[in-house]
Amino acid sequence: MCSAINAHLLRHNLRIADNPCISPDFCLDWPALKAKVLTANTLTRHEKSRFDTVHGEWTLLEDAGTGDCAWHLAALPGISATAVLAEGIASTAQEVFFPATFANLLTLKNLVLEADPESCIFPTASGALGRRSIGVGARFTTLHWPAVEWVMGALGIGLTANQNSIPRELVYDVDAMLDGRLDTVPFPFIGTNVPEGHQGQSVEGMSHGCILSKLKTGFHHRRIAWSFNADHQPIGGKFDIREPELVRGCLLASYITFDLSPELAAGSRARLEDLDASLVQTVRNRVGGLGLQLDEATFRNLVETVWPALAKMKRRDALYTAARAAAFTTSAGRAYLRELSIDELPGLTTPETTAVMLALCEALDLKIHFIAPAFGFQKNSPYADNAALRVLIERQWNVCRAFGTSIGFHSGSGKSADNYRVMGEVTGVNLEIKTSGRYTYEMGRALHASSDAADQSLWRDWHAFTLELAVQSSFSEDETERRMARGFVVHALTEAGHDHDIFATAESTQAALLALTPSPEHMFWFEYNFLYVLAKNGRAEKSALGDHSPDGYRQRARFYAISNEARLRYAQNVAAYVLFLSEQTGLAPSDRCATARDRLNGYRQYDALIADIAPPEASARRSS
Repeated sequence: MCSAINAHLLRHNLRIADNPCISPDFCLDWPALKAKVLTANTLTRHEKSRFDTVHGEWTLLEDAGTGDCAWHLAALPGISATAVLAEGIASTAQEVFFPATFANLLTLKNLVLEADPESCIFPTASGALGRRSIGVGARFTTLHWPAVEWVMGALGIGLTANQNSIPRELVYDVDAMLDGRLDTVPFPFIGTNVPEGHQGQSVEGMSHGCILSKLKTGFHHRRIAWSFNADHQPIGGKFDIREPELVRGCLLASYITFDLSPELAAGSRARLEDLDASLVQTVRNRVGGLGLQLDEATFRNLVETVWPALAKMKRRDALYTAARAAAFTTSAGRAYLRELSIDELPGLTTPETTAVMLALCEALDLKIHFIAPAFGFQKNSPYADNAALRVLIERQWNVCRAFGTSIGFHSGSGKSADNYRVMGEVTGVNLEIKTSGRYTYEMGRALHASSDAADQSLWRDWHAFTLELAVQSSFSEDETERRMARGFVVHALTEAGHDHDIFATAESTQAALLALTPSPEHMFWFEYNFLYVLAKNGRAEKSALGDHSPDGYRQRARFYAISNEARLRYAQNVAAYVLFLSEQTGLAPSDRCATARDRLNGYRQYDALIADIAPPEASARRSS
């Protein structure tokens, strides 16, 4: 039976080929695809996708026109092949096909890991991923995935290759989206709230697509572990009633970031006297044993403030654990990493606060792999005083090291090479750098440089959209929106050497900006660019932003129609930045990064880069 989301997408001709990862499924129309799989020469057979289970050899098939996918099983003798997954059809007793549904993907995870516990088809918590990584976020499309796979293969290291905030950036529940029940997220710098899931894809669709990407390119043959971070999972507050959906959506995530800010903002507070006295004393002793001095009043205030949020975190963690135990059959399939985000607490995070938070989690038997203190980072800006940064990190690392916890650096994009070197040196590369917005910028650079006419049209429209938002916001009645917009405008004009005393009227501001040559270096474009992907009909109107109607998704499809030239440029840009981070933090040796950089710069065709993601032996069909 066709799900509501699949029926909706088919009705509006929103197909996976140019609008991926909306539905949890990667086959929207199995009846139509069934007719094609029996004559498989009409489909793309992703030869590098091959893998084995005890049932036989599996290969991914795809209808290039629609993007619908199917699994082909060349079954071993004696296997009841059509019953291995759901909705199977057979061309012969040993040649069987199944739709690429999310339910079938979950079953396949069990079959794969039962046969090979060290398989790297699915995201995992294994290897060094619980100690060091780079988080590569996808704030607006999935087109960066091949670049990340290429870097992991070139450097031989695993990364957090899929990272998104849920429900802020991803649709947490497609039925809620169809029913118009998505909440909104405040964006003070544009003076409005934007619907959740403002980049368009669902969390299950994103999970599914990231796995299939690695199969199509053959990356899984490298046997490099990678992870999927369900970032900023909101704990408490208004999200209590959505816990079942949030847990269900993140089932394939191998790494959860717990964001306590909703419960902290709700203002709930515990009484120290009501807590388990032995637990409180254990925490007090643990912090004191680190040589930290925390007076009783400060200790009481901190514990009483954070305890309700931590209690709900413990409850949510139990739900994540139970969901994985119910769905998956292996310890490798059930394991996941935990990050505690405390950068939402007011001010710079003190070592004492970090110690109390980690000691509380330890006492609650919650292993924390990463913790994200607040260092005062500004998004996409270097930290000006590198010596001061070193001191801040050293103080935090002295605490984290005692708990076996790595440091998560949030707002990690756009820092200086010196900043990244300090992060790596102080922590002994026990860190994660979280990046996201940078990769939207890199798409702008790729389109701006492309010689393709359609790419240039998209670039001009995208820049014009941000320019119009900047002008509107520069004359907003909201002081925060107006101040920030004018700051973005002045920065762009100043960098171009133009007069920036241009705010007499909206018309004079617009004229000054139109006199600039459109550039991805314009700050107003950088700050507003992510809003374009799901803007209804590409309109620069607040009511059009984060639009989950067919008009919003048709706008999104424009990015998936870019040329191979733009795809290559984008992949090179993304990969170059991840190489830069890997080298400067010490995540990979400089000579290996230099070799990879030379190879990357040598590509002239997108297909050549894609072909190099898999190891050479994956291109040869295995003997029977």
